[in-house]
Amino acid sequence: MTPFEAWFGRKPSVGHLRVFGCIAYTLVNAQNRKKLDAKSEKCVFLGYCIQSKGYRLYNPVTNKIIVSRNIMFDETASWSWSKEREEEEGNNEQPQTGTRSSDPMPTTNQIQNSEKPVKKMRSIQELYEATQVLYVADPLTYEEASDKKEWIDAMMEEMRAIEQNQTWKLVELPENRTAIGVKWVYKTKFGADGSVLKCKARLVAKVYAQQQGIDYEETFSPVARFETVRLLMAVAVQLKQSIYQFDVKSAFLNGELIEEVYVEQPEGFEVKGKENWVYRLSKALYGLKQAPRAWYSKINAYFQKLGFERSKNEPNLYVKRKGEKGLVAVCLYVDDMIYFGTNDAMVREFKKQMMSVFEMTDLGEMHYFLGLEVEQEEGRIFVSQRKYANDLVTKFGLKGCNLVQTPMNTNEKLTTIDGTGATDVTRFRSLVGGLMYLTHTRPDISHAVSIVARYMQNPTKQHMGAAKRILRYIAGTTSYGLWYNVVDGPCLTGYSDSDWAGDIDDRKSTTGQIFFYGTSIITWSSKKQTTVALSTTEAEYSAVTSAACQGVWLRRLLEELSCKEKGATILYCDNQSTIAIGNNPVHHNRTKHIDTRFHFIRDLIEHGEFELQYISTNQQIADALTKPLTREKFNWCRDMMNVVDFGSRGSVEN
Repeated sequence: MTPFEAWFGRKPSVGHLRVFGCIAYTLVNAQNRKKLDAKSEKCVFLGYCIQSKGYRLYNPVTNKIIVSRNIMFDETASWSWSKEREEEEGNNEQPQTGTRSSDPMPTTNQIQNSEKPVKKMRSIQELYEATQVLYVADPLTYEEASDKKEWIDAMMEEMRAIEQNQTWKLVELPENRTAIGVKWVYKTKFGADGSVLKCKARLVAKVYAQQQGIDYEETFSPVARFETVRLLMAVAVQLKQSIYQFDVKSAFLNGELIEEVYVEQPEGFEVKGKENWVYRLSKALYGLKQAPRAWYSKINAYFQKLGFERSKNEPNLYVKRKGEKGLVAVCLYVDDMIYFGTNDAMVREFKKQMMSVFEMTDLGEMHYFLGLEVEQEEGRIFVSQRKYANDLVTKFGLKGCNLVQTPMNTNEKLTTIDGTGATDVTRFRSLVGGLMYLTHTRPDISHAVSIVARYMQNPTKQHMGAAKRILRYIAGTTSYGLWYNVVDGPCLTGYSDSDWAGDIDDRKSTTGQIFFYGTSIITWSSKKQTTVALSTTEAEYSAVTSAACQGVWLRRLLEELSCKEKGATILYCDNQSTIAIGNNPVHHNRTKHIDTRFHFIRDLIEHGEFELQYISTNQQIADALTKPLTREKFNWCRDMMNVVDFGSRGSVEN
C-alpha cells in the first residue's frame, strides 16, 4: 500500500505517466505562429514540471525547454539522434564521380575539413536561461480541455454562474429565428509575479452571427480612462486613504436583455433528449455585442439606487457624499472596480451592499489592476508595469541586450521614406502597440512612442530600429514607475510646450503637455498638431489651448471629488509671445489667420480659470514630450515627472 492510498483511501492514478524520451507534439499558441505555420511543435519528453501542472519537453531544433499541458504523445516513437549525427558526418564526406581509383588506400586516416562552422559552446548562463523558458498553453477547443480536471472545473463553475443568474431558458427554436452559436474560451490568469492564479473558462457567443436591428440595437462598454484612474490615486494619496478593489464574477451575466436572442446549447453540456433545443436569453452572455451595455445599465441603476451620483465628465466614475467630509468614489472598468472613501462606515456599508447583490471577489487593497502594479503605503503610492515591461522585452528577444540611456537618439530624424527597406509590418505594429500600453505609467517614453506610431502604415527597418531602441531603454528601466506622495496644499498645475515644424514629412509641430496634482503626475500627452504652424509662437499657442482643454476636464473632475480648485490653474509656457497673445485679445497680421478654436484659452484666462506663466526652457518639464533630449536633460525631466526607480526605496524616498 502506498502512502497516497493509505491517506486518501484510493489508489493513485498513473494515467499521466509517459515513456521517457518519447516523441511529444505540443501546441503552439496563436500569438507565437503565423497563419500558415504549423500548429504543433515536435519535441522530446523529459519529465514533469513541479511548479505547475504540465510536462517538460525538449526541442532539439531550438534547444529550448518547454512546459506545456496541451500535448499529444507518441510513446512508440523516439527522436532519431543518430540520424542527425549521420547528416552532420555526411557533410564532411566528399562526393565521388567516375570510376574507382586503382591507387592503393593510404595507410593513415585522412581528415577532411568541414565547411560547416564549429558550433560555439554555450555558456552556463545561456543554458540556465534556456531551461527557464516557460510556455503555458491554454486549450483552444473543448476536446483539448475536456480531459483536464482544472478546465472541467472551470467550465462547471461558468455553467453554475449562468444557472444561478437565471441567464437563459431552454426552449424550442421559433420559426424564422436563428440561434447564435457559442464556444468555450479558456484563459489562464496570472498574478503580478507571474504565478498562476486560476484557470478561467468563459462561454462566449459567436458575435459574427448577430445582426444589428434584430439581435442588438446599441453597444457601449464601461471603460474608464486611465487619466481618471491616476487622478483617483492622486486624490486618495492626498486624503491619506487606501484604494480598494472589487472583481465582479461573471459580470455580463447580470445584464438584462430587451432583445429576443437565442443561442445554441454549449458543447459538452447538451440536455439529453433535447439536443436540438436552444436557450432563450433573458440576460446577457459574454460575447454578445450588447452585453457590456446591458451590464452597465444594471450597475448604473444600482449605483444610483445606493445614492451615488454619476460623474458628468467621466461616465464610469461615481461619487457618494455624506455631510462635509463623508465621501466614497468608485471607478468602473468593465467588471473591475476600484474605490476609496474618507469615512470607514460608508466604505463598509458600500462593500456590504455590493456583495449582497452581485457575486464578487473582494481583493482588498489594490495591488494589480489592468496590468498596473500598485504598492500602497500611508500617504504614498507607487505604480508601475514591471511585469508587463519584462514580458514585452522577452517577447521581442531583447533580454540581455545592450542597454541605452534615452529612448531616442538626438541625431536621428525619422521620415516616411528613408531608403532602408521594408520591415515586418505585423511585428512592428505589435511592438508599437505594446509600447503604447506601457505609456500608461511611463511618460518618459511617450514622445518616442508617438513618433514611431506615425509610421504604422509602411514601416521601414529604420523605424523598427527606433522602436527597438525604446525597448532597449525599457529593458534597463523595467522597475521604474510613478511615485505619488502627500504635499501641503495640493493644486492642479500644467506645463505646455511644442516642437515647431518637427515632422520632416509635413512640417507639422508636436504638442507636449503635462498636468500634476501636487507633485503627482496625472495626465500627459505628446501629439502632432493638425495644422501647420507658421511660427514658434503659433505652435506654442496651439499647444497651450490644447493643454487648457485637458485642464478644464481635470478641474471639473476634481470638483466632483470635493477637491475644487480655489483659484486659477497655472499653465507654464516658455514662449513670451504666446503668453502675450493669450492675455491680450489683440489682432495683427501674424495672428489674424489663427483658427477661432485656438482662442479658447483667452476665454478661460478672462474668467479666471487659467493663468499663463512664463518658465525658462531649461525648467520646462514638457520638453521631454516634444523632442529627443540629451541624457542629462532627459534624466532631469524624468525626475521632475516623478518617474522613479522603485528598485531602491532609499532613492525613492529622497
